[in-house]
Amino acid sequence: MPQAAPAPFQPRKSPVQARSAASVEAILQATTQVLRDIGKERLTTTRVAARAGVSVGTLYQYFPNKSSLLQAALRCHMEAISASMIGVCHEQKGRPVQGMATALINAYLDAKMADSGISVALYAVSSDVDGAKIAQSVSARLHKAVIALLATSSTALTKSPQIVASMLLAAMTGVSRRLLELPHPERQLEPFREELLFFAHAYLDACTAQGR
Repeated sequence: MPQAAPAPFQPRKSPVQARSAASVEAILQATTQVLRDIGKERLTTTRVAARAGVSVGTLYQYFPNKSSLLQAALRCHMEAISASMIGVCHEQKGRPVQGMATALINAYLDAKMADSGISVALYAVSSDVDGAKIAQSVSARLHKAVIALLATSSTALTKSPQIVASMLLAAMTGVSRRLLELPHPERQLEPFREELLFFAHAYLDACTAQGR
């Protein structure tokens, strides 16, 4: 029976199977850089390969087309943000819930806005490459980590860690989306950070015995 052709968005090889993980990383970095610099319409596999310093043939070993490149770059971006926040979850165990929220929000915004141009560019193509599905997959592990973190809080919560985690994460993603829709998001990062922290702290005050 003949083998099915690769799905349009799926890489031909995973980085673990690839001959060189460094080449895959270089390709994904080049993808985001080219996307940021010239946009989705002008991005080509040839341009990405040239920026990454690999041949087009090497690129095609891992990614069959432009869509698979963009999807992989978006997933890599989301996973890096998630990993940063999961690291905070390990560091903040057993501390007061307000400090947990502050650390999570700062880690999220710092990772998300490390290069605002790349974040804006990836946000713009998200709907073209099934970004909602990627976000759902990546956020599931993060949601569990935040729930587990909140369960260790030295501040007693009057609401379940599950609902509190959902509300905090929803607030973060909502604020970041609004930021990325602005003409110059980097100029509004600190005001938005301040307001998001205020919002989260006020919400948590209402979710703890101290706020009653």
